[in-house]
Amino acid sequence: MAVYALTGFSLVSLLSFGYLSWDWMKPSLVADVAMDPMEKSLPPAFTRPPHIIFILTDDQGYHDVGYHGSDIQTPTLDRLAAEGVKLENYYIQPICTPSRSQLITGRYQIHTGLQHSIIRPRQPNCLPLDQVTLPQKLQEAGYSTHMVGKWHLGFYKKECLPTRRGFDTFLGSLTGNVDYYTYDNCDGPGVCGYDLHEGEDVAWDQSGKYSTFLYAQRVSKILASHSPKEPIFIYVAFQAVHTPLQSPKEYIYRYRSMGNVARRKYAAMVTCMDEAVKNITWALKKYGYYDNSVIVFSTDNGGQTFSGGSNWPLRGRKGTYWEGGVRGIGFVHSPLIKRKRRTSWALVHITDWYPTLVSLARGNLSNVPGLDGYNVWPAISEGKESPRTEILHNIDPLYNHAKYGSLEDGFGIWNTAVQASIRVGEWKLLTGDPGYSDWIPPQTLTNFPGSWWNLERLTDGLRKSVWLFNITADPYERYDLSDQRPDVVRTLLMRLVHYNQTAIPVRYPAENPRAHPDFNGGAWGPWASEDDAEEWEGGGKPLKSRNKKKKCKICKLRSFFRKLNTRLMSNRI
Repeated sequence: MAVYALTGFSLVSLLSFGYLSWDWMKPSLVADVAMDPMEKSLPPAFTRPPHIIFILTDDQGYHDVGYHGSDIQTPTLDRLAAEGVKLENYYIQPICTPSRSQLITGRYQIHTGLQHSIIRPRQPNCLPLDQVTLPQKLQEAGYSTHMVGKWHLGFYKKECLPTRRGFDTFLGSLTGNVDYYTYDNCDGPGVCGYDLHEGEDVAWDQSGKYSTFLYAQRVSKILASHSPKEPIFIYVAFQAVHTPLQSPKEYIYRYRSMGNVARRKYAAMVTCMDEAVKNITWALKKYGYYDNSVIVFSTDNGGQTFSGGSNWPLRGRKGTYWEGGVRGIGFVHSPLIKRKRRTSWALVHITDWYPTLVSLARGNLSNVPGLDGYNVWPAISEGKESPRTEILHNIDPLYNHAKYGSLEDGFGIWNTAVQASIRVGEWKLLTGDPGYSDWIPPQTLTNFPGSWWNLERLTDGLRKSVWLFNITADPYERYDLSDQRPDVVRTLLMRLVHYNQTAIPVRYPAENPRAHPDFNGGAWGPWASEDDAEEWEGGGKPLKSRNKKKKCKICKLRSFFRKLNTRLMSNRI
């Protein structure tokens, strides 16, 4: 068993947090509320395809919802989850693009070539065009499809845009993070541009409106202009609560007692997002959609602990394959659920929403073979056993190889220097470098971060490249069993070998200077022509410099003012 070094927290103080008891995982602690007698009279099948609202939040930590014991106020999420089905064995990916790609395609990222990092603004890369997306399948089933919020699945050519990938309308940002008011995004010093789009046009006129409010208002407008007699799918990908930490002052004031400034701003953003969800729910009821609707709520990855987020009591943070990076907040709220007001421990992964929602929509899945997701609606609605028994968290051959990993450590069948993680049944295996591995409590004190906050840190983990945990019994990943159970390690390594044989080459091209916003009128947007795209896709190389346009004097002047504005904004933030 691993040896631990306590730094600053005694075992008694840890117990005072109430998280070191394994009873946290017992369903009995989240007792089911008695079923409403009226629910038993619901028809066994929907009379017509349901309206589907999928809400995805950005960088919201596992701990950062009221019903997980947070000090952050989320009354709407708490109520919706309590009246629906809480998913407490729900998994996502550790960073933005992978979670979004797997939601939209129903496939692991090793099967789309996006297994390394994220799609960056200047890369000639996007969600592969040969993938049939979730909104495209819903369009086939007769749905009106709309997206509001953050795309982050590539935009280097127009064919990559949301409106070309199955959405009838789109309002949101194409890159990974923007200012909540100005919608500016800088991808390095001096590489700044505006990023808010209406359809395929730049939405310059929306600048100055706080994105969380803007997106909720757009959802209400869509519902008001559509008929509830016709099925609708709305994908709401909030920018919140990703950095920069910005919120209207009245929300920050509620948390004025929080000594840690980052946590205070972050909490305000979470509560603001919660109210936006309240407004969306109210609009569903006002315009007649609610009784035949399914609302899915999901986070996209673990919280960033350096930016106010908390995944306590889980280990790790955003960007890691520890539970704090991949276990998400998730719930389903719907009048159509047969067994409401309960907590589900069924194993569910973000890829499962594709077949689940297409099946709910009575769509056709026969022409999209090879999905990695499963239809988990019976498990959610009726409490049946999940069809999923394992999850490939990822295999990333490009990530920095672990210094002490080797093929020998992997029984001659797997190089343990490669970053990979898989869960099979109750067992979870990690190889390579899984990422930052501490357990970090909520950052509520003024002097966080400080030397005291490293709650617990492994003393024997620096020379390791293989970890094995029984996640059911040890959800906090405290007891590495790799030495005690080499048989299980070998079995899970064989599963990694199996998945790796099905992986396609990684798509991670070099950045191209032509993507600079100065060449696109000051905004981020498509920059490659059809000929350019074919040249890159055919040769696997970045676009050649001969196509680069010369920067004009006006562009240089614009760049100067953008740099100045960025400095002013950073001071304000």
